[in-house]
Amino acid sequence: MRKMMKMMGDGLCFDGKAVLAPMVRVGTLPMRLLALDCGADIVYCEELIDIKMAQCKRVVNDVLETVDFVAPDERVMFRTCREEKSRVVFQMGTADPERALTVAKLVENDVAAVDVNMGCPKEYSTKGGMGSALLSDPEKIEAILSTLVNGISKPVTCKIRILPTLEDTVRLVKRIERTGVAAIAVHGRMKEERPRHPVHCDYIQAVAESVSIPVIANGGSSDIVKSFEDIETFRAATGASSVMIARAAMWNPSVFRQQGALSVERVMEDYIKYAVRYENNPFNTKYCLCQMLRDRVESPLGKRLHAAQTTEEICEVFGLTDFYMKTSAELKARKAALHTNGDQSETPKLEDDVITMPVRFERRDYPPQISPKMFLLEWSRKEKLDQPVYETEQRAQDRAFQSTVTAADKKYRSTLWEKSKKFAEQAAAVACLRALGLPEGRIGEESSGLVNKRKRDDNKCAPLNDNESATRKRHLSEVPQEAEEEVICRTKVVNGDCGPTTSEH
Repeated sequence: MRKMMKMMGDGLCFDGKAVLAPMVRVGTLPMRLLALDCGADIVYCEELIDIKMAQCKRVVNDVLETVDFVAPDERVMFRTCREEKSRVVFQMGTADPERALTVAKLVENDVAAVDVNMGCPKEYSTKGGMGSALLSDPEKIEAILSTLVNGISKPVTCKIRILPTLEDTVRLVKRIERTGVAAIAVHGRMKEERPRHPVHCDYIQAVAESVSIPVIANGGSSDIVKSFEDIETFRAATGASSVMIARAAMWNPSVFRQQGALSVERVMEDYIKYAVRYENNPFNTKYCLCQMLRDRVESPLGKRLHAAQTTEEICEVFGLTDFYMKTSAELKARKAALHTNGDQSETPKLEDDVITMPVRFERRDYPPQISPKMFLLEWSRKEKLDQPVYETEQRAQDRAFQSTVTAADKKYRSTLWEKSKKFAEQAAAVACLRALGLPEGRIGEESSGLVNKRKRDDNKCAPLNDNESATRKRHLSEVPQEAEEEVICRTKVVNGDCGPTTSEH
């Protein structure tokens, strides 16, 4: 019955649509929302690997008003929101029917459909038997798609590349159709071919004529699609139901705009605003902006963008600093309000003999040369206690770090794993200071008197008075030379949960 309902068109319709293609490092939330704003009917997320997604937890992010799927190392693997829920397709890389079903069930209530990538020719996908490697294993294709169609309530689709012969391609898509999928996207190139090779419209046309489900034509960005009007030209040339755009949309997502394309400058500004609003990874943001710049990436603007390391610095390059500061302040205020209204996510908990809190060290929240470890060390000295001792663990599989600090004869730890040993120790210090109700040196925090040796003044240190200078010299003689905040640390490796690169899938 479920298969029959899907074949009758229950759920997302794939007929007569303009679609944003799945693109690694491009198809994150800001790009998807921008494409929808410009007129795209359906947007695909970037390919996400089933092994990584299966370990994720679904987390409602009340601050950003998103749903996040978070890996054990606290990375957000997939972020979505209400605005795209009825039009976003989750694409996964998989070679295992049961694992695919596990992931599909995890995300099905937050997306409009689920797609299986069967076209990516990149090694990181094919070496696991995923992507275009599946094209040579039709039995596995059938098993994966049938399992998904019968196992979830949302439409299931797949995206393939064409096979060396037209006959083999048609034979495969007919077999795929019998699984009950709602649509099939066809990239009109063979797995060995690249964008410089012409797209095979005749293959896509033969597929469209051989099946009764919607066929989505893909691969026309270089040869045909350069403007909104070209989308219909490509659809007519292939006889497909819909058209999927990759590189043309990556360069300027307003290709979907019926009223005509916007300037790249306007599009980049709109993209950055979404990236700030939804706290997009700055390196992902920078990558997408570089793709939009294209041959101007070596221009003065491109070089300034390349040098930017944070979202704030990216905003500065494009004259959006005021927007960044305003939006960041709004998000911080919303977070504070949620905590005030009873959010107990950062309430200390006792786990065995360790007091834990889910806190993360964010370098941008502290002035230059000021850190939680420094504050904890100064507090310990003031109270005439032993200096803090940090014991750090590293997970073998994803190389993430977690640290436990012993201070005042008690142990404290953040439950979140960090990307470096230094950040893990700082997070442990944050957990300790917050549990004790002590200042930690955050920007905007009222002066505590614990650490007065260094003050922020336009990223420069103010001169020290005679008393401060004497105190500083005494501290430097007492603490290891590497840094004033350095304390006793131990590291061990532990087993843990596991966790590349742009291509169109």
